[in-house]
Amino acid sequence: MRNRRNVFIILAVVTGMAITSCDFQGRKTNNDDSSTLASGGGVMMIGSPDITVDEHTQKTTVVWRNTEDWNNQTEILWADSVPVAENVKEFGAFNAVEREGVVGLSYELKAEGEYTVLHCYFQMPADVLQNFWLASKETAIVDLETGINYRAIRSVPECGWGKYFAVKSKKGTVLDFQIYFPKLPRKTTEIAIYGVPNWFMRGRELHLTRESDKATFYDKAPEYHLPKLVKEEAPNYTKSDGHAWAVYTDAHLIKPEGDEEMALWRTPEATYLARGIEQNWMREYFYINPNTMLVDERGNCYKLKETLGLPSNEHVFWMEGYSGDFIAFIYVFEPLSESAKSVSYIEPDGEPFDSWAANWKGETIMHLNIENLRKNQHLFKYSPRIIK
Repeated sequence: MRNRRNVFIILAVVTGMAITSCDFQGRKTNNDDSSTLASGGGVMMIGSPDITVDEHTQKTTVVWRNTEDWNNQTEILWADSVPVAENVKEFGAFNAVEREGVVGLSYELKAEGEYTVLHCYFQMPADVLQNFWLASKETAIVDLETGINYRAIRSVPECGWGKYFAVKSKKGTVLDFQIYFPKLPRKTTEIAIYGVPNWFMRGRELHLTRESDKATFYDKAPEYHLPKLVKEEAPNYTKSDGHAWAVYTDAHLIKPEGDEEMALWRTPEATYLARGIEQNWMREYFYINPNTMLVDERGNCYKLKETLGLPSNEHVFWMEGYSGDFIAFIYVFEPLSESAKSVSYIEPDGEPFDSWAANWKGETIMHLNIENLRKNQHLFKYSPRIIK
């Protein structure tokens, strides 16, 4: 799998072009008769000293840099109308236009009737965009399992096919450029997209998920027996004073087979990661590093949001129980990308402290298969202690 690249786009001025226009023929955005197969979004940094302002209209113009190494056009093709995107999922990026030098962009690959359509959402960095490139005869989708090559059929606007073009729209508007492909078979799940350079698609790999598959794609949040707080942390807490630490008891108990195992629950709102731990003393101390994260195979990072029922601020706490207990902590991370297949668990070193057997070393566990982790969920079912 290829890592995403951070791309810095430099805008250049192109002069000496004649002007013509082209119409578009395409479907409205957000068609109800469609389903999203893959999506993503982000921001693009542009090093741009050349956003010009018309003295009379005060409208801004930006000339995009050449996407390819060649550009022999002597005319500007104007797209008379381009669909405007509404209710796009990946809109967090589209607040970027409020900061000069940053452009929001996103994409959705959708099944729409007889076609598979790539919607390329682009936030206008100015009122006029010139020298822009969308798609060409190089644009294609390849099924990575069968090798079948699905060539692009057409684009919206039409003048965005194999030529540089220009478009007018109010700065900050999110436009919906579209590229049509033959309909992908339902069994297709792993693809690569080529020939869409402004969205960094020159062999970009995607995992496809259909709406009907999401009943099994996502889990319900795990059931968890929350520990009980016995004694609150002292106001004068210090990491090296065990008398100042909070005390918990009645942890989530599991069977011994879960010791040192991990399990994952994938939900649209969060990612739950359980870890099995052997308790060696009736009172044992722990702490959670708030900088712990998950990183998927594409380099996307998912921050720790909380640990269920326990502090996640690197403050040390006691857990009371029985020696020989097997307990579980459940970490809550940001939701995973739908394309993620594996994650690495990264816990950095903590802050040193002075205590018996003190250990602040971090831990890294690489390339954990998400589906295998989901299969471990049964290991973390609550199992009450039996004493004889």
